[in-house]
Amino acid sequence: MKKTTILVLLSTSLFACRNGNINPDATGTFEAVETIISSEVAGTVKELSIEEGKTLKTGEIVGYIDSIQLVLKRKQIESQIIAVLSKTPDKKAQIAALEEQLKQAKHELARIEKLQAGGAATQKQLDDASSQVAIISNQLRATQSSLNITSTSIGEESIPLKMQIEQLNDQLSKCRLVNPVEGTVLSQYVRKNEMVTVGKPLYKIADLSKLILKVYITGDQLVLLKIGQNVKVLTDDGKGGYKSYPGTIDWISDRSEFTPKTIQTKDERANLVYAVKINVQNDGYLKIGMYGEVLFNESKLN
Repeated sequence: MKKTTILVLLSTSLFACRNGNINPDATGTFEAVETIISSEVAGTVKELSIEEGKTLKTGEIVGYIDSIQLVLKRKQIESQIIAVLSKTPDKKAQIAALEEQLKQAKHELARIEKLQAGGAATQKQLDDASSQVAIISNQLRATQSSLNITSTSIGEESIPLKMQIEQLNDQLSKCRLVNPVEGTVLSQYVRKNEMVTVGKPLYKIADLSKLILKVYITGDQLVLLKIGQNVKVLTDDGKGGYKSYPGTIDWISDRSEFTPKTIQTKDERANLVYAVKINVQNDGYLKIGMYGEVLFNESKLN
């Protein structure tokens, strides 16, 4: 008698599951993390090889924006840099003459010192030779200092121009449209040969391999849930029954809000509810905007 009762209960439970007589703990709709890819430069879209529904990989080049004006601007600044640096003095050539004079002056000083030691030169001649060496040495140091200052000044004058080159190189790199995230193109806002400005949306993409079921729960249910908890997600199978998916609670709102008009919770009389996001692995049948139900206690389905 007990075995018969158990079989009847199991049959009744399975029949109820197939006919949709499951009382879900919460319901909601599926959504995805959507990313809008925008233009970082202004210009004409010369190539854009995307279409809605196409799957893109991270780092995939999907097109480019006309960059001729940026290239011409870079060439202009590069010419300016060359013109500025051409003013840099030839320190080696200018110092070489003074170094040669100093060498001759020191040689003359040594010669007179020998003569003066032998009584063939006067003290005045020795003093004049020593003074000449000192004068040329001072001129050499002053010239070296002046040339260093001039060279440094010209070098610093070219720094802003070099920074402009780096900025242009950065802008040129952004003319190549590189897809930043892996996913499926949901919407395309721009076509080839259209003009775009900085910040103009190009397309919207989302990773559909994992969707998020956003549901709302009451305060009574809140104490029963935690981040990382495994739950059961149900969707219509198109045959009057349910299709089951494993889900994981990823986020629970820390603030209550009034019940959204489009959402029905277990306790419809509740005025305040909490939003909950559940990660669900997509097998290809789940779609953004599709309704889903969730069982926090999986035993309801078993």
